[in-house]
Amino acid sequence: SDTKNDTWIFVLTVLLSSTMIYNSKGTIDQNAMDQLHYVTKLTERIKLKAASKKSEDELEDSDKFVGFFPTFVWAVRDFTLELQVDGEEISEDGYLEDILKLKAGSSPETQLYNQPRECIRQFFPERKCFVFDQPAGRRKLPLLEDLPDDELDPDFQQQVEKFCSYIWEKSPPKTVPGGHIVTGNLLGKLAETYLEVIRSGAVPCLESAVLVLAKAENAAAVEEAVRLYQELMQQRVKLPTETLQELLELHAQCEREALELFMARAFKENIEHAQIELA
Repeated sequence: SDTKNDTWIFVLTVLLSSTMIYNSKGTIDQNAMDQLHYVTKLTERIKLKAASKKSEDELEDSDKFVGFFPTFVWAVRDFTLELQVDGEEISEDGYLEDILKLKAGSSPETQLYNQPRECIRQFFPERKCFVFDQPAGRRKLPLLEDLPDDELDPDFQQQVEKFCSYIWEKSPPKTVPGGHIVTGNLLGKLAETYLEVIRSGAVPCLESAVLVLAKAENAAAVEEAVRLYQELMQQRVKLPTETLQELLELHAQCEREALELFMARAFKENIEHAQIELA
């Protein structure tokens, strides 16, 4: 009901997901493309760098943040067409790619037609399509919430199984710039960071979000490494040691293992400050 909020929800989905599922009904026609107008706003609502740049690098930056966009999966419910183009059978992916073809020309109508298609092609180079029949016959649709699985349409069940298998097996872990995998804890921090920026009226920035995550994660990595060092020293050192050299060697072993733990968890961004704190 609020197009501004809908656009920001779409932006948050792009920023937080590794696989984004867009759900529509019927067919992918011009009306369905028009409803996906949010995609045309992405460059206005997401920044790669904190500092604004007025150079040719801006275009390169726009290409770079696409590398952190999710796979785009279009799920079409209650699909009503045959998967054919010019009488030839095509796959679901082929159907989507045919819909995304651009029209030649530069008229306002053509530009309006091409704009969402160009954005999907540019921002989501990895994309998939799945179509679903109606889950049950017309008389059973009102009872769908309580309908046992074995009473669902067999074709629909196969389509759902194919879709779920793809999502579970092919969806990659969510990462942020720097290649860091986003854990559940980091996902919560990332969502909070983006929401604070949006509420302030600013535009979410990938670089700034990573720095916020790095500060929190590196602090946690320091605590974990120190705790490991203390535990190892308590386990391995029996005071008094026979020689100072023995104590120093045990210290060096425990310190090395603690540092390995720290480096495995820490973000390279802002790592120098954390290393000083750890030392």
